[in-house]
Amino acid sequence: MSKSENSVRSYAIVGFGNIGKALARAFARKGMEVSVATTRKPESFASDAAACGPRIIPTTLAEAVKADVIFLAVRFESHLDVGKALPDWQGKIIVDVTNAYGVPPDQLEGMPSARLVAQAFPGGKLVKGFNHLGAAILGQDPAVHGGRRVVFLASDDDSAATEIGALAEKLGFAPVKLGGLSEGGLLVQAHGNSWGKLIFQDLVKFAW
Repeated sequence: MSKSENSVRSYAIVGFGNIGKALARAFARKGMEVSVATTRKPESFASDAAACGPRIIPTTLAEAVKADVIFLAVRFESHLDVGKALPDWQGKIIVDVTNAYGVPPDQLEGMPSARLVAQAFPGGKLVKGFNHLGAAILGQDPAVHGGRRVVFLASDDDSAATEIGALAEKLGFAPVKLGGLSEGGLLVQAHGNSWGKLIFQDLVKFAW
């Protein structure tokens, strides 16, 4: 069961490559706890987790998917394996940070990549986000020259997008909603060997 909106939410990052570490550092900067998991034993990447911050907790995939919000920071083709970790993702939000660059369009069954990813997480609410920046940029402090670095979010569930938007703000970013996965979401999804128009656009939002 999902926790009420007034409860403390738990977070996990599945995948601990460059993008996973960049996300972990974002949590660490704000002193927020987040679990990190790979297919490897937690002790094999415990030192990397500790280097990110004291509240970055290495754990198993089975434990990580118990979180309320799971950041999917694995290679695109690995999303199916993560989806098998639970039979039902009801009440959970999955933040799809994957990029399907180079995946032939016919393998996506004519859908945006995020829609295909969503099918692997039955019952879950999927938000496409945090994927348009390279790891080197994503891992930096989002406070830039008095503004905040933009992260784009797209989802077919507005409540999930709103919650992840609030989390992005807590992490110091400026969230910008793009609408549904098949609408604005296409701007941050790869198409075969081409990138969406907003991929790699490093934007900063200033208060007026």
